[in-house]
Amino acid sequence: MRADRLVSLVLLLRQHGRLSATALARELEVSTRTVLRDIEALSAAGVPVYSERGRHGGFALLPGFQTELTGLNHDEALALLVAGSRRGAQAFGLGSALASAMRKVVDALPESDRATAAGAARRLLIDPETDLLSRRLVTEEVPDTVVAEVRRAVLAGHKLRIRYAAVHQTPEWRTVDPIGLVTVRDQGYLLATRSGADRTYRLSRILAAEKLPEPAQRPDRVDLDRAWQERSTRFRTGGDQVTVLVRMDPARREDLVGTALAVLAEEADAGGRLQLEVTFQDARHAEWALWRLGTDAEALAPQWLRTSLRDRATAIATHYAPKVSGE
Repeated sequence: MRADRLVSLVLLLRQHGRLSATALARELEVSTRTVLRDIEALSAAGVPVYSERGRHGGFALLPGFQTELTGLNHDEALALLVAGSRRGAQAFGLGSALASAMRKVVDALPESDRATAAGAARRLLIDPETDLLSRRLVTEEVPDTVVAEVRRAVLAGHKLRIRYAAVHQTPEWRTVDPIGLVTVRDQGYLLATRSGADRTYRLSRILAAEKLPEPAQRPDRVDLDRAWQERSTRFRTGGDQVTVLVRMDPARREDLVGTALAVLAEEADAGGRLQLEVTFQDARHAEWALWRLGTDAEALAPQWLRTSLRDRATAIATHYAPKVSGE
């Protein structure tokens, strides 16, 4: 809404002192033309904003200007509730609301505390985009219009119509009763029921969504943590999962366990190696997990996995064998 944007513009100028139209446009996620129109609107409303020309010019407020425009709207308050993880706010389509809410929180601080708070915030970094090995964390993109509609249905307790693209299936429309939203490792999920049966939908696979006027058939109270744990358990014990017996170097245990669905048994053998019985989502998942451990792990069973890993290693060795002179 434009009113919220105008408030954010004023707060940005209060906190930064002077900002160019380009910087304001970037912060507010609008065009510079929109920023210039908003500046004119603020001036017409009596807000003492002025411009300075030159290399370091921009827009600023007259010194001493105070405003009471710090009241949080619904989405901003909701964003603060999930702000324990900034990525959680992004997954639920509340990223811009969180940024706006935090500007209002900073503006509400006594002037003497603002610089201290800003300095402290610069000393804290949560969930950077890459880890120590420079591996980029992949965040799934979900259109704001889609996730906003899903969120509205969840919070309002209304039925939801979604166009869902399940894996290896043609996208189709389905009507569900939304229960809640969950984010796990930057992936967002909708927990719902369909015809009374539990369903879990990945937000990135929802192509379109529409909140319906009919109330959802769901309990008044819900324990989302328990519901997620129950669905995770059912997922790990169903479908095309495979069980693998592995002997491995204890130093690489976490690398294996971190990719497996579950550890069914574990013991140390006489040679100091670990022997684990683990489950994977499917055959491809099992082969990938064991291959990445190289000679630090050995698949003891099933035999098809040993054969697959051997054939893969043979193909790699052949590919990199020394070339015969004259070839």
